[in-house]
Amino acid sequence: MVGYDSEAVAQQIRAEFDRYEAALVGNDVAALIGFFRPDAQAIRMMTGSGLYGIEEIANFRKTRDATDMARDLLRVEIRVLAADIAVATAEYRRTGSGLNGAQTQVWQRGPEGWKIACAHVSLEG
Repeated sequence: MVGYDSEAVAQQIRAEFDRYEAALVGNDVAALIGFFRPDAQAIRMMTGSGLYGIEEIANFRKTRDATDMARDLLRVEIRVLAADIAVATAEYRRTGSGLNGAQTQVWQRGPEGWKIACAHVSLEG
């Protein structure tokens, strides 16, 4: 028996995911950094490398090429693992280049609310 409302958690994560998506497409760097755990435990993996800790993630966000960020979400799935941990996955197609990609975000609820603890992003090509 689950001691929490998994549907409510899934709705919370979907709302956070949608806010993240808006920040991503709008290149709101401060918001994007703020979605991750604000500590050395945050991880963002991507094709060919990884970013370890919020400082590396923040530096990446501040210097990345933000062209071709508009995208169509092809599929989004939310899986609730516990009252304070959930996973969001998405498949997408960038509207400019047509490149397909996928992402996974592990969300963890702590004192500061829901934050991404670990993420993985891949893009074809």
